[in-house]
Amino acid sequence: MVRLVVSLAGQRAVNGYRIPLRAGQTHGSRCIMKSNSSHDQPPRCPWAKTDLSIAYHDAEWGVPLHDDQKLFEFIVLDGAQAGLSWETILQRRASYRRAFAQFDPQKVARFNTHDFHRLLQDAGIIRNRLKIQSAIGNAAAFLKVQEQFNSFDNYLWRFVNGQPIVRHRRHHRDLPPRSRESDALSRDLKSRGFTFVGTTICYAFMQAAGLVNDHLVRCFRHTQVQHP
Repeated sequence: MVRLVVSLAGQRAVNGYRIPLRAGQTHGSRCIMKSNSSHDQPPRCPWAKTDLSIAYHDAEWGVPLHDDQKLFEFIVLDGAQAGLSWETILQRRASYRRAFAQFDPQKVARFNTHDFHRLLQDAGIIRNRLKIQSAIGNAAAFLKVQEQFNSFDNYLWRFVNGQPIVRHRRHHRDLPPRSRESDALSRDLKSRGFTFVGTTICYAFMQAAGLVNDHLVRCFRHTQVQHP
């Protein structure tokens, strides 16, 4: 169960996010909110079901992202997700931030053997040797991209010509696992030394960072992320 803390009036905070309270729900409530199941909740994408996933969906998913450190965070987290649910990663996000120096790529690129073994012993993250090695190696590759393009942001957004791709999907089953753009991004990242960047991972990364707006048309965030 995620930890809740008091936030603003009419809202509560979940792991750093603010989400609205349902009618009759108190700040101290520890129940799991179900999206799209109550008339007093706005319509959401059906995968947003728990407090944590609802907060992430409402605050971050699909919002165009241009901050390099946050982009590096999503590269690490999406790579860590491979074979797992995104909810599993969200539950460990605070631990990942602590373990990986708040996702500062310069610091992560300097991680040594001691840091690698420290991470292998960290129960707060996914203790997979290949994924940990990938995160450290990707930090070094990330810095090279920054040096060549002045920012990772400049490099990344070229793959969508600088503008989010806005989909108009009506059903969750219509969301593709990959796209032409994610194929191209995957190939290019691999050529630059990145790992755990297959096209499916890249598509999830593009959704998270707002290069693709895959909110369903009935979701209240579909229009909001287009016109913040």
